[in-house]
Amino acid sequence: MKTVKLNVAGMTCNHCVMHVENALKELSGVKGAKVDLKSKSAEVTYDESAVDTKKMAQAVAEAGYKVEG
Repeated sequence: MKTVKLNVAGMTCNHCVMHVENALKELSGVKGAKVDLKSKSAEVTYDESAVDTKKMAQAVAEAGYKVEG
């Protein structure tokens, strides 16, 4: 298992947080996702043999937000 911190732009409320968190958790290989509105970030624990940060960024984008950096 590996953990990565993603910077997420576009979140303005707790609904946004839940939307991003759910988008990440739906990915095969993601074991956990904790999204924080104040820091505008997501901490994701995942199996690096099943998913990568590119797929995570795509899932976040499909939810209407953007991974920066």
